[in-house]
Amino acid sequence: MNDDVSKRRLGRGLAALIGEMDQPVPVEAERTISADRMIPIEFVSRNPRNPRRFFDDTELHDLASSIRQHGIVQPIVVRTMDRDQYEIIAGERRWRAAQLAGLIEIPVIVRDVDDKTALEIAIVENVQRADLNPLEEALGYEQLIAEYGYTQNDLGEIIGKSRSHVANSLRLLKLPDPVRDLLAAGSLSAGHARALVSTPDPASLARTIVAKGMSVRDAEKLAQNNIKAQSEPQLAAARRDQKDSDTLALERTLSDALGLDVAINHKTSGGQIKIFYKSLEQLEEICRLLERR
Repeated sequence: MNDDVSKRRLGRGLAALIGEMDQPVPVEAERTISADRMIPIEFVSRNPRNPRRFFDDTELHDLASSIRQHGIVQPIVVRTMDRDQYEIIAGERRWRAAQLAGLIEIPVIVRDVDDKTALEIAIVENVQRADLNPLEEALGYEQLIAEYGYTQNDLGEIIGKSRSHVANSLRLLKLPDPVRDLLAAGSLSAGHARALVSTPDPASLARTIVAKGMSVRDAEKLAQNNIKAQSEPQLAAARRDQKDSDTLALERTLSDALGLDVAINHKTSGGQIKIFYKSLEQLEEICRLLERR
């Protein structure tokens, strides 16, 4: 089975893999070793490449309380590593809560998958469940692109979101660590963070946004004013103070649609639209979009 077919099937087969659909996963996609079984919790370990890093303590303790009363309703999906040792493919949150609940054994479904498929499933499962914070989601996409050659279109098809959603998610990785930390902690939303990507001093603006509890719209205005005052040389020529609100709004719309910085220089006799890219992949993505027109 070629990679394109495998990538398309992954998103559709995920729910079956983790037990949420009645239809089985295609045989050529994953081979089932066993049905549900109970194994000692100490034999199970987390997947170190799972994109999810943050687990809310309150939610974990709430889930642990539910597990004490009702048990684990949905088995944890694992794969065999060594003899009597298993690695989680999907369900790390339930595994953590089961430990808090003091369970000795947990129900699992054992699947035979390689490293690549295990990583894909971990990312897709978390994204489809909305379990990842925006930074974890972006890092997961970056990992699939860097290690397995996925395009933004591939990822969009797999997770059921638009290419522009994936592109805008990846833009968050341009932000410095202080802003990433605020994003991971939930102090900034993805909308706030995207507004800061092209600013000269995103860390300072991020602190201002958090301190004042600014809305995304207010954060966008703050970022735009900052760019006007201290913009990068490339953007300074195109983004001038005389731009009207309609032009600025159109810049934001195009930037969000493409997942790239866009500047419009409009005059009565005509004008220019500038699209700024920082990698060959981004340039290729622009070319693909233009070829479709």
